[in-house]
Amino acid sequence: MTAVGNELINNDPIVARNFYLDMGGNKNVVLSGIAGFDIEMDVVSVQQNGAGGQQQHVKTLGGVLKAPEMTVTRMAPLKTAGDPIWTWFNGIRNAGMKADSRAQYRKHISIVLCDSSFDEVGRFNLLNAWPSKIASDSLSTDSNEAMKENITFQCERIDRIAK
Repeated sequence: MTAVGNELINNDPIVARNFYLDMGGNKNVVLSGIAGFDIEMDVVSVQQNGAGGQQQHVKTLGGVLKAPEMTVTRMAPLKTAGDPIWTWFNGIRNAGMKADSRAQYRKHISIVLCDSSFDEVGRFNLLNAWPSKIASDSLSTDSNEAMKENITFQCERIDRIAK
């Protein structure tokens, strides 16, 4: 058996349900779902004719990584005043993003992944992130579901870090 095969057998998988949002400064946010772990590079495609008129299709790395976005889902807070995400979002919405406020409103945040004993096993770091959208669930009189919010974060880069 190869070394890679042994490693796969000896390590438990990351359990997809054990995670939270770390906003720094002891501001952790409990989440129920995450979408958009897309780490993608820009691809440049070129079609050309080679020797004898045979068509060639070449793909190569473009100039930059694509700027990703990630959407997280959580139970809607009872009060928005004092909530770290709503405070952050409203600060941007009310003041706008001026050139001199860029650093004020963009933050490094992390999605922390935990094992079954809730020890950190990895994280996704979102660099220069900011909330661009908060969408609440639809309401219905025949529902017993808790109201949820879907928060979309824009960021300049996502890095996966293993512990």
